[in-house]
Amino acid sequence: MGRIGKLPIPIPAQVKVTIAGRNVKVEGPKGVLERNIPQRLNVSVENTEVKVIANESMSAIQGTIRMLINNMVIGVTNGYEKSLIIDGQGYRATMEGKILSLQIGFPNPIKYSPPEQIKIEVPSPQRIVVRGIDKQLVGDVADTIKRFRKPDPYKAKGIRYEGEVIRRKPGKKAGYGATGA
Repeated sequence: MGRIGKLPIPIPAQVKVTIAGRNVKVEGPKGVLERNIPQRLNVSVENTEVKVIANESMSAIQGTIRMLINNMVIGVTNGYEKSLIIDGQGYRATMEGKILSLQIGFPNPIKYSPPEQIKIEVPSPQRIVVRGIDKQLVGDVADTIKRFRKPDPYKAKGIRYEGEVIRRKPGKKAGYGATGA
């Protein structure tokens, strides 16, 4: 059983953590994040640390809540980003104002409008960068964009995460199973 939930979360100098009832609010240079915590967990701010304390029945999610609060602190100080790569002949992405336009092999371009808290950049036609302060929201938006055209296992065309390895399947072999009739 892990003990990560018992570790205190260090608070950087430019971050302010406030607790009001069941709500934890983290303010930093990049923005503000809020999260509700379960009833039987106690969160306290002591000096420059946040501690998550659980009774026996809630110890199973103590580590999860601790990591969620830690991700909030990291998000308001540094932020999060996910990079996507577009592979395929003629596949490209462009920004039209705040709307992402994807040409990925369909007759019409796909238009995607991200949530307010998310910033999407297209440094090159084959690269998309999703940025934000909420780790879960950044991952959800990147996954939504990836689902528009998942990588094909035969030609590896589509949208993938930067650094993701696509396992390619072999295609049909010429003459295999042919009867010649």
